[in-house]
Amino acid sequence: MSTWKIDPVHSEIKFKVRHLVVSSVTGNFNTFDATVNAEKPDFSDAKVTFEADVNSISTKNDQRDGHLKSADFFDAANHPKIEFVSTRVVKKNDNEYDVIGDLTMRGVTKEIKLSATYNGTVKGFGGGEVAGFEASAKVNRFDYGLQWNALTEAGGVVVGDEVKIEIATELNRVEEAKKAA
Repeated sequence: MSTWKIDPVHSEIKFKVRHLVVSSVTGNFNTFDATVNAEKPDFSDAKVTFEADVNSISTKNDQRDGHLKSADFFDAANHPKIEFVSTRVVKKNDNEYDVIGDLTMRGVTKEIKLSATYNGTVKGFGGGEVAGFEASAKVNRFDYGLQWNALTEAGGVVVGDEVKIEIATELNRVEEAKKAA
């Protein structure tokens, strides 16, 4: 079994949601962790665990970030983590996968499918193995209790219901010696 840890310096967890019907707001989580365990070198049997710290959310607007952390949205005081645990991986071709698993936000768990691209594995600067992935998914925020909304003067909604998740990640293989220590 190979264990891989996310490299937070070379990884990004982003989301995008419609704002005022005509534009999108993009945000990210600055603090997160992930582990991937796999027997096969192509990751087709991978088990993925991931969590993000809700308090690390950033949309480049402090007022909006505070609102997103409030009970109107993520309710960070009571639900400080977003978690994903894979249940299966479906290999579609040499580098395309569906990663199916349980996403938990605000105490609600729902199955989602991430469309993932495996960018390969190379030797990193320190000689260790580095694997790269990009993944995306769409979720309905209302499914997770993120219910707040308001109407514009024209009758449109302020915040869309669909949230696009975009992940770009590098994973570092954990050396056997480090795992034994």
